[in-house]
Amino acid sequence: MGSTVNSPSTLLTLPNFSIQTSTFLPKTSQRSIFQKKKPFNFNSKTVVSCKASNGKQNDADHTSFLNRFDRRDILLGLGGGLYGATSLVRDPFALAVVPIEPELSSCGESTVDTGKTCMNVPCCPPELKDSKIIDFEPPLGCKIRYRPAAHLVDRDYLYKFELAMERMKALPVDDPRNFMQQANIHCAYCNGAYSQVGFPDQKLEVHYSWLFFPFHRMYLYFFERILGKLIGDPDFAMPFWNWDSPCGMTMPQIYLDPYSPLYDENRNLEHQHVLVNLNDGKSVIKQEKNEEDGFDKLTKREQEREQIKSNLYVMYQQMVRSAKTASCFHGAAYLGGCVSETDIGCTPEPRGGTIENGAHIAVHKFVGAKNPPYNEDMGNFYSAGRDPLFYAHHGNVDRMWNIWKTLQGKKRRDFDQDVWLNSSFLFYDENANMVRVKVRDCLDSKTLGYDYQSVDIPWLRSKPTPRRSRPGVGRGQDQGQDVLARRKSKYLRRFPIVLDKVAVRIEILRPKKPINKKKDDKEEVLVLQNIQLDRNDSVQFDVSINDDEDDDNPCKPEDAEFVGSFSNLPHGDDCHSEAMLSTNLYLPLSDALEDLKIPSEDRFIVVTLVPKEGEVSIGNIKIDYVC
Repeated sequence: MGSTVNSPSTLLTLPNFSIQTSTFLPKTSQRSIFQKKKPFNFNSKTVVSCKASNGKQNDADHTSFLNRFDRRDILLGLGGGLYGATSLVRDPFALAVVPIEPELSSCGESTVDTGKTCMNVPCCPPELKDSKIIDFEPPLGCKIRYRPAAHLVDRDYLYKFELAMERMKALPVDDPRNFMQQANIHCAYCNGAYSQVGFPDQKLEVHYSWLFFPFHRMYLYFFERILGKLIGDPDFAMPFWNWDSPCGMTMPQIYLDPYSPLYDENRNLEHQHVLVNLNDGKSVIKQEKNEEDGFDKLTKREQEREQIKSNLYVMYQQMVRSAKTASCFHGAAYLGGCVSETDIGCTPEPRGGTIENGAHIAVHKFVGAKNPPYNEDMGNFYSAGRDPLFYAHHGNVDRMWNIWKTLQGKKRRDFDQDVWLNSSFLFYDENANMVRVKVRDCLDSKTLGYDYQSVDIPWLRSKPTPRRSRPGVGRGQDQGQDVLARRKSKYLRRFPIVLDKVAVRIEILRPKKPINKKKDDKEEVLVLQNIQLDRNDSVQFDVSINDDEDDDNPCKPEDAEFVGSFSNLPHGDDCHSEAMLSTNLYLPLSDALEDLKIPSEDRFIVVTLVPKEGEVSIGNIKIDYVC
């Protein structure tokens, strides 16, 4: 964060909230993004072991540990994840919708647009031979292969992996199994190459929706099968980047040799040997001392300890405290057959789940090179698949799906709607046959014949705690005096809020909880509505509640007041068309309220928005109850 500026705060009282600017960051002009572009309608202290053994990820010891975990220690909520907006409006499945399918015959060039420059990228697969598409059938009676943690592989494994990757890169350019052809699959599904079957005017996008996990699972599955075929080993399993554990929080060493086929020159070289930041992707490891400031900075080792601790809390936030339901973890429903952009129950509104919107994007940003305007390779969706490290990264993302379903909570189950289960993707298999895969085919990795090497999961022991006891903050009789003091501010704002450099505080009125016999099914949710940003911009802001308003240091993931983040990675759009993205953010509050001991009688919650990167406009903020 920037230096603190001591200046008067501001407040505006409106019907349901009051708003206050904070001075976490230097004050700058608040230019509305609408002037530039039109809106687009559409602490763990436990010693961590780096040892692991081959075996299923959730073995008997791991399962028994979860069963022994105290219920209050596995509180479920949301930070950085999103509920479907339709849950607050209507049942989207009551509409006449159809599953999402890519229209192969109309595949065109993908587009990448920064607003100033634009390029077309040929990402479509080679021409289909014999016009034949095979329906996928999971392997029967196969031996389970275990994907190893990349930092734990031995020399023999590395030799085999490098040989497979070298042979994939050496395949003819028009072979769909060629490395660049495989990389193009991600580009095609993420940057508008495909339209939807039956709806030629609607582009298909697998990110920021409930298609994210199924698509990437099967993308890696076929990539892995091709590697095995090329070295004659059907049991070969790709490694995963274990970035959720201290032992694996740096880029795996096997990917850093410039002479290896696993290397990619389009990476941030400054990040090659430093710890990843799972909250925003920016390295915080800096110099040890700064004599000009008059005090010693944290040593590098101390900074690393702080970063590890922060990462573990981020994972707890996004996997335990944050992902209570499929809507939270997977993201919003993405429905085919929409006929009206104004129909909120039907419009595909991009909103990712906890991991996709959080650690997933942070790692992409961390690895991508600093080469504007596109930040290749991992820093942009169109080029991400060109880096071999992408597949290890997404292996760990896929592993999160497996782990999520083992955590306590009766709602930690995948969706059961046919419109999701019957959505499908097209891939080339190890024999160069085009295969159609439905979501229902890939709900269990063991059914596909693979699982993950068993390693420690230290973030399960990293439940956040309140920063300090602050009696009266936003509560009871003291609340009136607090609000009155803030009303004296001279700076006034109204919605939309433009969030760029200056942190903002807002007091939000809490509605009364609906009377329902099934009280446990109601989740109190903070709703940030009509978030507008350029889809080609890298964006990040953090959200906290009832933070100390006199504290110049914003909340961190280890604080119970921290409830989540919003992130965006550039992902392109049609060149020369409106590039604005409009979306909502849903942050469940129930667990944070319990951790902070905020009773249901408190009428207001103070929300703090801290910009980290980029600029957004927020149309409204409210609190609602969602099943």
